Amino acid sequence: MLKRGRENYLLIELIVVLGTIGLFVLFTKLYQRFPHPIMIPLVTTTIVSAVILVVFQIPYSTYMVGGEWLQKMLGPAVVALAYPLYNQRAIIMKYKYSILSGIMLAMVTGLLTIFIMLKWIGVKESWMLTALPKSLTTPVGMQVSETIGGIPPLTAVFVMIAGFVGAIVGPLVIKYGKIDSAVSRGVAIGSASHGVGLVKLREYGEQELSVGSLSMGLTAIIGAFLCPLFVYLFM
Repeated sequence: MLKRGRENYLLIELIVVLGTIGLFVLFTKLYQRFPHPIMIPLVTTTIVSAVILVVFQIPYSTYMVGGEWLQKMLGPAVVALAYPLYNQRAIIMKYKYSILSGIMLAMVTGLLTIFIMLKWIGVKESWMLTALPKSLTTPVGMQVSETIGGIPPLTAVFVMIAGFVGAIVGPLVIKYGKIDSAVSRGVAIGSASHGVGLVKLREYGEQELSVGSLSMGLTAIIGAFLCPLFVYLFM
């Protein structure tokens, strides 16, 4: 019985990992053929995976039997961002003040806009506290949410939505706003759309990716202090 249970466990792991990777490869090929922002593989793969789980009534815990292996690869993936960051250290040092001021402006603007919008709609305070850390990476955002009285699991959803929206809308803003500066592109998408945005920035070039990864990290650090301060001053 134990052996059969272990075999079933391994089978689930294999199906989830290969299935998720297979979907990502499929949507990557579709994106190469139809390079529209809404077809970004990370977005389409996530949506289709969620639909499959809902339609076939597969518990999230069952998916995570194999999904945890994909989750564990996030660490090495983030560490790998240090390589382009190192290669582009000269441009980062040259524009360090512009990058820092841009991140601060993006952070403050993001907090104010979500606060004003939700206040105007009239949502509960707990939901406002939950949404405030939306521009931080998921681990930091959830921790900040818990600290200020939000709902951490729901904050993770808001973080994902912010990432997807930024990855889809950001390129359109860059295109029609005629933003041709690598630093501006990197700061704008990296500070607002974290890891999902970095996937899109990779298409622009190594400079954008480097500045974006730096912006993502600094936004998480600054936001961890700024969000509680914002709540203390305005709520």
